[in-house]
Amino acid sequence: MSVNESVIQGVGGSAFSLRGRDCLALSPFTPGEIQFLVDRGLEMKQRYRAGEAFRPLAGKTLAMIFDKPSTRTRVSFETGMTQLGGHALHLNRGELQLGRGESIGDTARVLSGYVDAIQIRTFSHETVTELADHASIPVINGLTDLHHPCQALADLLTLKEEKGELSGLRLAYVGDGNNVLHSLLEAAAATGIHLAAAFPEGYEPDPAVVRQARDTALRTGAVLSFTHDPLEAVEGADAVYTDVWASMGQEEEKKKRIRDFEGFQVNARLMSRARSDALFLHCLPAYRGLEVASEVIDGPRSVVFQQAENRLHAQKALLVELLA
Repeated sequence: MSVNESVIQGVGGSAFSLRGRDCLALSPFTPGEIQFLVDRGLEMKQRYRAGEAFRPLAGKTLAMIFDKPSTRTRVSFETGMTQLGGHALHLNRGELQLGRGESIGDTARVLSGYVDAIQIRTFSHETVTELADHASIPVINGLTDLHHPCQALADLLTLKEEKGELSGLRLAYVGDGNNVLHSLLEAAAATGIHLAAAFPEGYEPDPAVVRQARDTALRTGAVLSFTHDPLEAVEGADAVYTDVWASMGQEEEKKKRIRDFEGFQVNARLMSRARSDALFLHCLPAYRGLEVASEVIDGPRSVVFQQAENRLHAQKALLVELLA
């Protein structure tokens, strides 16, 4: 069986059908479905690198709603739809009737009659769930304050590409207990990764997300642990991950957060506690000299730009499975 045949057949020889589903977070997907999407993403990357024309979404349109600035999310989704033969529409809230008071439900119903799927990048996760509740087409969360599922799929793809088997891999996360960590917890729990997260007191992840991830981990053998000591989290890690200390919408807290996150910078000293071949990951944008030292992000163990590219391939896999 070829690589592509194996990927298309699915994990463990069983096929998965995700058509018509929403992707608001990773927890609604089974561990097998998430593994399948990661393998599908690797297939998409292989096809792209081989120059193979693959356009299963010809005639399909993705509406992309943005309430937050975006580089990777916008470019990867728009490019992905083009490469798959479809079309993407960039919609800023200020350009929609949403900006003049039309309800989210009405907007969802209208767009459902025009396009085949909606991707939205916004602040409140409730906005995305309300949109999905009223839409009759798939809704994809491009980022909210609670979850960043598309980033986590790209993270899994990168780790599998570099390290092979995901189950049993030791991943350390150092930083804020934010949307990126929430989706990483769900991704790690589904794939058997041992995730150790370190954050300052007062910056813990959402308890409901942690409970959900731990329930999944019981079925997959994943280990999820939490500490306020970054050195403890990084000890023996196969990969070290961080994110900005102040996300979009938290700029006014930046000075306080810099004080609170003292000692949480990923630098050479911290990386020395991980394995000698440990990778460095960051979802970007990065602020060199704050959450990560230049010597690490620009060093030979950094895969941050490979990780960024993999947003394209992971999202193409998601789009194909939801729409094709």
